[in-house]
Amino acid sequence: MLSTRVIPTLLIRDEGLVKGERFRKHKYVGDPINAVKIFNDKEVDELIFFDIEATKCRKEPNYELIKDIASQAFMPLGYGGGINSVEQIERILSIGIEKVVMNTALIENPSLITSASEKFGSQSIVVSIDAKRSMFGSYKTYTHSGTKANKLTPIELAKKAQALGAGELVITSIDREGTNSGYDLHLVKQVAASVDIPVVASGGSGKLEDFRFAADSGASAVAAGDMFTFHGKHKAVLITYPNYDNLNKLFKG
Repeated sequence: MLSTRVIPTLLIRDEGLVKGERFRKHKYVGDPINAVKIFNDKEVDELIFFDIEATKCRKEPNYELIKDIASQAFMPLGYGGGINSVEQIERILSIGIEKVVMNTALIENPSLITSASEKFGSQSIVVSIDAKRSMFGSYKTYTHSGTKANKLTPIELAKKAQALGAGELVITSIDREGTNSGYDLHLVKQVAASVDIPVVASGGSGKLEDFRFAADSGASAVAAGDMFTFHGKHKAVLITYPNYDNLNKLFKG
């Protein structure tokens, strides 16, 4: 196990794997089951899947697809999208998912996080926070796949999530997502310093060194999508993952 987990994040829409930029312009890049099989071969430690349409379109989680993914995966899985009840969480965990990831619930149904944490354990409950930086340097947070703004700041939401019982946070920079321009390290530092639970940095990684920069900024883990999905400046689809020894040297160095 790496000292800092390196987690591929895969976006699902209509049962297909998609990628976009700044939470927009998503395009089909392949089949999620095939991606899982490739990541099995690469001996990836952990994967997170997000259904980007479920909450926004008020859909139930696609349990059949989740079941198919879990049946093929050799590594722990996280899933987020369309979760709004303890019963849904119980069903998703029973399928073989280790962690459920909630975003909108933190704003619209915060008691769900506490109820789920108490019933299934905080290690199974992850809260994701999506943030965008204003031209004045402050941050606004969003739900519904980045389409609905909230009044609370990333730090306020992080503290709230921890108090409610979340065992981990994923902090994503909407501005950086899909750009390969590096993580928003200021955002990562702020959030990591405000809570005692693990923080996963997400949005913007473009090179291996970005992982170390995020870890040095307080992230316990790093997540990436483009780096593991595309190759070259023309973004040809190529599901891949860095060599384990290279990652180990990166964090030890």
